[in-house]
Amino acid sequence: MSSSNQFTVASPPTDAISALKFSPEAESTRIVVSSWDKNVYLYDLRDENGTVGEGKLLQKFEHRAPVLDVCFGDNENEIYTAGLDWDVRKIDMNTGQQTVLSSHEAGVRSVVYSPEHSIVISGSWDSTLHVHRTDGGPDTESQPAVVSLPSKPFSISLTSTKLVVAMASRALHIYDLKALALLTAQADSESTNGNGLEIEPWQRRESSLKFMTRCVACMPGDMGYASSSIEGRVAVEWFDPSPESQARKYAFKCHRQTSEDGFDVVYPVNALAFHPVHGSFASGGGDGVVALWDGIAKRRIRQYQKYPSSIAAVGFSSNGKYLAVGVSPGFEDGKDEVSEGVVKLFVRELGETEAKGKGAK
Repeated sequence: MSSSNQFTVASPPTDAISALKFSPEAESTRIVVSSWDKNVYLYDLRDENGTVGEGKLLQKFEHRAPVLDVCFGDNENEIYTAGLDWDVRKIDMNTGQQTVLSSHEAGVRSVVYSPEHSIVISGSWDSTLHVHRTDGGPDTESQPAVVSLPSKPFSISLTSTKLVVAMASRALHIYDLKALALLTAQADSESTNGNGLEIEPWQRRESSLKFMTRCVACMPGDMGYASSSIEGRVAVEWFDPSPESQARKYAFKCHRQTSEDGFDVVYPVNALAFHPVHGSFASGGGDGVVALWDGIAKRRIRQYQKYPSSIAAVGFSSNGKYLAVGVSPGFEDGKDEVSEGVVKLFVRELGETEAKGKGAK
């Protein structure tokens, strides 16, 4: 097995980590982290000498309420945030200026950016998606198209052409991004602020998992997605609706431990992330374990040594060289409050073949 180096990032958040994302620029070592402490943190893993290690905190952006998700925009100088203040915000890294793109009617759980279509999509517990254009100036940025959902969205993820929305009641909607981008233009032309515009999903699906979905993550290459549940399972599915492709979908058990009396203790799978080069994926569970999986060969590549607490978020760098792991106590630890010093951000420098699956070239 290839060796890997792991280090702890300096100055972590003071409350639970909700999300983390690496810069979209291939050789960048910047990472943003959102937290329940009402802040978004921007780190660079390189120190003043250019050495990758514990890195440094570059900036911190305060919000009015806990921040539940964050993503980079077209480059590493802009980020988008979503949180319990009901707002979707754009932050200019150069000036520190925060601009509210739209306000939902409940907490905003997720936010993603599509560089191919220049749109930001947010998913809120008010059972709507807001689709924001980012290429037409401040006027269009503040006029999102609103898409009604049948239930609350718990997690969203996208490819170059599709958006996957995992909701309550085990429902999944897959949208065509081109259609969503056109919807924003229609909202502008009709001056309706997007309200009342209808769009049919490209596909409606029911989750392959029996219990509530916790996370969904799309494969690189626009092939399909993986989803996870509160009950220690992951499902792998393909977009292609043909019977042959649908016959390939499967689910498996993971993030379970045997107790001293011989019973299975089942943990939620909180986080999923696909490797951008090899197409393998990482899962992070409430058991404090991160595992790497080959979704094509249906096998576990490796499992890392247990972390000190529940895994809240995982993410690969754009070039696939680093894996970031956000660790925060959760309900699995029996703790409602987070003590000082227990929230940690770890980064692994991966060996060349560490995340490579059995069939990868």
